[in-house]
Parts: sequence; C-alpha cells; structure tokens
Amino acid sequence: MDTNDELRDFLRARRARLKPEEAGLTPADKLLDQSRSRRVPGLRREEIAQLAGVSVDYYARLEQGRARHVSEPILVAIADVLRLNTTERAYFFALATQHARPAAHAGPSTVPRLRPAIHRMLEEFNSPALVLGRGLQILAMNRLARSFLFDMDTVPARDRNLAKWIFLAPEARRRYVDWESNAADMAAVLRAEAGASPDDRLVSDLVGELAVKSHEFRRMWAEHHVSACLNGVMRIRHPDVGVIEVEYEALQVHGDQDQKLILYAAPEDSPSAEALSLLASWTARPSLPDHGLPRLPGLPATSTPAEHHDV
Repeated sequence: MDTNDELRDFLRARRARLKPEEAGLTPADKLLDQSRSRRVPGLRREEIAQLAGVSVDYYARLEQGRARHVSEPILVAIADVLRLNTTERAYFFALATQHARPAAHAGPSTVPRLRPAIHRMLEEFNSPALVLGRGLQILAMNRLARSFLFDMDTVPARDRNLAKWIFLAPEARRRYVDWESNAADMAAVLRAEAGASPDDRLVSDLVGELAVKSHEFRRMWAEHHVSACLNGVMRIRHPDVGVIEVEYEALQVHGDQDQKLILYAAPEDSPSAEALSLLASWTARPSLPDHGLPRLPGLPATSTPAEHHDV
C-alpha cells in the first residue's frame, strides 16, 4: 500500500463527509462561503487548516504525504476537526507517522499457531467461536462455528480467511442476512490493518486479490471506512434452523496481538438461542442420521441438514 496515497485519499474522504456547520464554522464563515462556488463536498483544505490552527500550506503537505515529523498536537487538532473516532484516529496517526516507524511484518509470513489450550477451550463453548489472525485469517473454529458459518476444513488452507469467504463465496451471500453491511465491515477492518502495517505482505496481497476478484470490495475499499468491529449484532440465515440473530465480541488472545477470539451468543430464551441450541445438539453428535431430525416449530421439514458448500 502506498502510504502517501492512502493518507491523501483518507483525509479527502473524511473532510468530504463533513458539512461546514458540523465542523463548527461560524455564520460569518458560511456567509463568506456563499460568495464563492463550493466545488467540493464537505470541507475545503483551507477550512480544515483554519479550524485546526495550522497554515494551509502545512495541511496541504500533510494531506499529500509530504510533511515530516508531524507533532502529535497537530495530528490531534486535525483529528478533532475531522471528528475521527478512536479507530480512525489510530489509522490516521499510523499513516501520518509511518516514515518514522520500522516496517512490521515486511518479511515472509510465518504460519501462526494457537496454543493447544485455546483449541480445547473453543470446543467447550456452547456457542459459535473462532480465532482470527492478522488479515482476518481463520486459525480455528469450533464445531458449532463450522455449522453456523462454514466448515474451514472444506477450504484450502490458503483460502481460510473470513474476508475471502464473505466476498468470494456464494454461500456467504446466502448466509448473511445483511451481507452488504457485514462485507463493508470486513473491508473497514482490512483497511485498519493495512494502515497499521502498510508493509505487511499478507494483508497487501489479500487486498490485491479481493480488488481483482470482487467489484463490491473495490467499491467498499474506495469509501475509505476504517473500523475495528470489536462487537456488534449480526444475522445468519441457516439452511436448517432459519435466521439466527447473535451478538459478537472480539477478544484479544493474551500473548499474541495479532490473534482475536470471536464469540457469538444469542439472547437468553430467544428464538435464536433455541435455534443455536438445536444446532449445537446436532454438531455434538459424531454423525447425523439421514432422517428424523428434530425441527423448530414453523420450519419446513427437510430430510437432512444442508451440506456445507465449498468456497
């Protein structure tokens, strides 16, 4: 990733989303603006510089990636003007100071490994759970997660990646009720990782592959959204138990900053909790019969649970 281009495009996108009144421009500023033709959406460079207390030339050099040794107070002032959230601030600071920090993950990728205890713990959870590495690599899934989303063992090791599955697998579009929103979240997470480590070959190769193979990814990537997606709500359309609404939480794995444990849970005594419980009872069995499976009330009968689709 070209850091200068990314910083420029990110700042342009962020100032384009702000209306002058949202940034605190005074009525006098707005009257002055009416005398000129506003050719760009949102705020101009001059307005950002004025509100942040820096010269227009200095801000222009920063946006173009030509500023060096930018002080933290100036970055904070610009972030405040642009109303960046916590994740966006970290991304902005990383891009603006990238030249002063050593490259991370620039060399050949090593195969990430999970501690055996984490594998054992995954299977003890009575809800879907998985572990993601950098670049949204899927490092492990428990049995219920394999049924809830997809079975990673049916996918070649190089393709065991949550972003790849969401953008490139037809099955993902059937599973995610809100596919557009969930896919945009994945693009935003990848952008945050790419900004933190622009020399990371694994992440840059993944972004390149998705950009070539998915026009939706190209569109979402161009929006320059940045997010950590540490928690939220999602809906999965399971072929055997219907729509399941769950909350998810991303927890840092102690001892490895690149690994996150993702836990999914449905509200207690909800239809989704009942559906997950039924799904768990099936996945706990060593094998499933070809007929006679219990069904939730109101769901159409089928002879067997739907097979997993390769991606």
